[in-house]
Amino acid sequence: MQNFLSNQNKHYLFLILILIHVCFLKPTQVFADLPTGNAVKDPNAILRNSLPIKQVELQEIQHKLEDTSDLVRGGRWPALSKTVTKCQSLLKKYKSRIIEELPNEKQKIAENTFLDLKNDFDNLQDEAKSKDKYSFITTRREALDKIGGLEEYFLPNEFPYSIPSEFDDLPRLLGRAKVNIKTSKGDMQAIIDGFNAPLTAGAFIDLSSKNFYSNMPINRAEEFFVLQTGDPVGNEIGYIDPETNVERHVPLEIRIPNESETFYNETFEELGLYTETPTLPFATLGTLGWSHSSTAVDDGSSQFFFFLYEAELNPAGRNLIDGRNAAFGYVIEGFEVLEELTKDDTIISIDVLNGMDKLKLNA
Repeated sequence: MQNFLSNQNKHYLFLILILIHVCFLKPTQVFADLPTGNAVKDPNAILRNSLPIKQVELQEIQHKLEDTSDLVRGGRWPALSKTVTKCQSLLKKYKSRIIEELPNEKQKIAENTFLDLKNDFDNLQDEAKSKDKYSFITTRREALDKIGGLEEYFLPNEFPYSIPSEFDDLPRLLGRAKVNIKTSKGDMQAIIDGFNAPLTAGAFIDLSSKNFYSNMPINRAEEFFVLQTGDPVGNEIGYIDPETNVERHVPLEIRIPNESETFYNETFEELGLYTETPTLPFATLGTLGWSHSSTAVDDGSSQFFFFLYEAELNPAGRNLIDGRNAAFGYVIEGFEVLEELTKDDTIISIDVLNGMDKLKLNA
């Protein structure tokens, strides 16, 4: 006993007791290593942030206004009022500079939008002072929609990214499209992002326009995880090109912020990017993802899934889908429908509301 309680052994015993206390007596603390901070879970915010533009002043106003989300949630009204004041200051400071960068035919529209934004910010200030949470959220959404509209004026005239020539025969969506997804439980609307996933989005819009998904059953439903469809009735598991009589395959396609080119047919694990967040992350309810087999990443054909985001089960930066599947769009309306869908339901139709002019059937 004397040797065991030497000074050195006393230290060892103390460390062992600490480990036992941490590991066994406080099991609820296993979540301590989850990422700090709040992930961006608003699909509209993700879509704004993923636009291929570099208008830093307008984006600074956008991000400052988006930062009010946590303040509203926490009822921190003095800090909220202060942040809105900062937004008002930035709007006044950058207005002329932003408008001057626009083409002449857009400048008058932008001036009117800035007047509307000034009124929105004034209303936000009043709503913050009166602690009117729901009015504040509504007005902020309207203001952010206006900012998003202004940001679209700064999109490049030409598609900003290159697509490898080996995929020249595949459809591509060189921009964005909006679709209505009619289901047996109701309708949803989604934005399909061809800027960051041109081949995946192109395949989806092409198949939607061909009515491929009409009366398509939901073939997989995992609670809090995914709803999957796109498996045609019969022996085939994808889309058979009628000209070649061969199943068309779409490569895995993932963009990362600040990278000049898109990654094709390489997972984050293969790239060594274990904690990276893609430009289009699986970070919100209704993220649209492209399916492929468990043995290859380049054999996705027509099947896609709705990601059923659950924060505790799919924490930001720690889910098992980012970097392994391509996200290509987000549901923006009809979340209540999505939450009701099961394996007994059907995709009645997917109609392209706008953006068909961005679809090119090949290079």
